[in-house]
Amino acid sequence: MTSQTTIDTTGSGGKAPATPSGATPGKGLRGHPWLTLITVAVGVMMVALDGTIVAIANPAIQKDLGATFAQVQWITNGYFLALAVSLITAGKLGDRFGHRQTFLIGVVGFAAASGAIGLSDSIALVVTFRVLQGLFGALLMPAALGLLRATFPAEKLNMAIGIWGMVIGASTAGGPILGGVLVEHVNWQSVFFINVPVGVLAVVLGVWILLDHRAENAPRSFDILGIALLSAAMFCLVWALIKAPEWGWGDGRTWAFIIASVVGFALFAFWETKVREPLIPLALFRSVPLSAGVVLMILMAIAFMGGLFFVTFYLQNVHGMSPIDAGLHLLPLTGMMIVGSPLAGAMITKVGPRIPLAGGMALTAIAMYGMSTLETDTGSGIMSVWFALLGLGLAPVMVGATEVIVGNAPMELSGVAGGLQQAAMQIGGSLGTAVLGAVMASKVDSDLAGNWTNAGLPPLTPEQEHQASEAVQVGVPPVAPGTPDAIAAKITGVAHDTFISGMSAASLVAAGVAVVAVLVAFLTKRGENAGAGAGAAHI
Repeated sequence: MTSQTTIDTTGSGGKAPATPSGATPGKGLRGHPWLTLITVAVGVMMVALDGTIVAIANPAIQKDLGATFAQVQWITNGYFLALAVSLITAGKLGDRFGHRQTFLIGVVGFAAASGAIGLSDSIALVVTFRVLQGLFGALLMPAALGLLRATFPAEKLNMAIGIWGMVIGASTAGGPILGGVLVEHVNWQSVFFINVPVGVLAVVLGVWILLDHRAENAPRSFDILGIALLSAAMFCLVWALIKAPEWGWGDGRTWAFIIASVVGFALFAFWETKVREPLIPLALFRSVPLSAGVVLMILMAIAFMGGLFFVTFYLQNVHGMSPIDAGLHLLPLTGMMIVGSPLAGAMITKVGPRIPLAGGMALTAIAMYGMSTLETDTGSGIMSVWFALLGLGLAPVMVGATEVIVGNAPMELSGVAGGLQQAAMQIGGSLGTAVLGAVMASKVDSDLAGNWTNAGLPPLTPEQEHQASEAVQVGVPPVAPGTPDAIAAKITGVAHDTFISGMSAASLVAAGVAVVAVLVAFLTKRGENAGAGAGAAHI
């Protein structure tokens, strides 16, 4: 039996829980580590792909179903809210009932909800089934990490997580390309229908290959009040981040939800010290490396998701590319994540996570600085250099931070740890979009009027200036129908130059966040409990 160091999560004064005994390896294909990796990768691919592929379909959905812009926003927001709020609780379900069962339920539900969206004839049904997609996706993602943690021995876990990260990175970046092809050559429904055969494949492989792993001291009860408090706190936080761009950061509603979130987290933390089997034992965070891994994942997602959000507008609205062309221009980023993730896993296994993580965030900072230098006429070659460097920097962070979080948690909390990792990434992405969006909006608001006047354009009323600013923030020139070509060219030049100044400011902030993450990376270390998987009981 593999020895392990456990964190006291029982309030027993530091006495480690009993480790499983009598574990036997899987027979034949069932429980085979690399086949398990392939199986969970197929399921995870659906969720990661859905995070970006749907954005390409939104305009077609809006037109076909006659939806308003606000309703279309809920196609993304409803999915994201359900996913972010449910991840940690879903991880706990996996710890309690087994990650195999949780994974399979998540796959079936996600694929079924996807098919239902494709058959929907109203925006209300689309949003409803998107929320269900998010809930089932939350079941699937932590369970996948729990299965990897329990199946792979310590010396191969980083490589497995590296390939897992590669699948997520490739699926996320490949979503716009695949979505563009399907929407352009088939229809928007095909974006969702494609999940059905993928889900069937994942279920068949899962029933055939996956072996349930459960620690002997897995939780046997549920912290219902803890789940309610954490879910409410997460909802208020994510809701504030989603609505902040619309309401404004100084709006009382934004701060009301932020304060409610802080109060909810405080009440949750207090309750967790009182309940016998807490949802998240706070002793888990006594592990400095694990806490640093969570913070690092948030900071990485702020820089990555927030920065990438503006790049898509830059490629499509400033350079005039189609969604497919824009996706193809991001292939250097995708390619370096595909190549870099397994290599990062091997490097982390050999030298530990600190140097690869710090180096990865340093490369990310350099890439974001490089992206702040992009201009309206920057060529594809220069863009590709910065995109490739960003992918190379993100790969070791995606792999290393995941291993640090999951590997430093006890085996019986591997699902909760997987939920923490995913929740940190979702919150970081939302923070990145909201905070960097605020930077962009502020810079555009401060520069637009002066640039407009300097170009010799007619003055705008306050209402016109507000409308123009909103358009410029996504790189769209506010050219009214019937505007003479010469004036339209001037407006386009002002809009693109102002957008570039905003994107540059946002990219510099993202670079600063990445620099902070370099320092956090030095607090990490190899997972103390990574070897627990070899001794996990097979049910």
